[in-house]
Amino acid sequence: MGKIHDVEKLTDNRFVNLYHVKATSVHDTPVSYYVASRARSIEQMKLKTGKNTPDGVIIYSVYGEKRDRVVLVKQYRYTLGDYIYEFPAGLVEPGEDFRDGAVRELYEETGLKLEPLPVNPAYERPFFTTVGMTDESCAAVYGYASGEISTQAQEDTEEIEVVLADREEVKRILREENVAIMCAYMLMHFLKDEEPFAFLDMMK
Repeated sequence: MGKIHDVEKLTDNRFVNLYHVKATSVHDTPVSYYVASRARSIEQMKLKTGKNTPDGVIIYSVYGEKRDRVVLVKQYRYTLGDYIYEFPAGLVEPGEDFRDGAVRELYEETGLKLEPLPVNPAYERPFFTTVGMTDESCAAVYGYASGEISTQAQEDTEEIEVVLADREEVKRILREENVAIMCAYMLMHFLKDEEPFAFLDMMK
């Protein structure tokens, strides 16, 4: 196992920061590594705490009486200079249960009300996003969305279009559009399963 010798915080931003990690690899080779983290301080980084607490939440929800449309957002991302299709998502606030965070985030991004599903903890516990670049982890919340679309609660820094996609539109999105990888995998389930959340029963 590699050994971390020192961590230096390089930025001081609200939502994400860059840290420089000095280490030695298992092969006794010096390592200089850069990590983006949601942590506000070195002490809060997962490499220090050893705990995988969710930084954010991703919401996979379906909409409509027939539950035949999936709730997506088409969001402009500065990392791409372009739009990408994603699930509604956001950061979990300090002290907030991630399920409550999911309800709040879905409303803020889409105006819709989320009814979360109770699921096996193995499906909703936090998993890492892009571990080669960041220690960020996100929990997943599944559920049914209802109400009317509204953008009134979106932040001024966000450029988000709410999309209620049926299966034909999902096929087009997967063929033609930029799509976040976790969203893409779940959309493949949505296409295959008559009941969108059928895969959640696999742990029973």
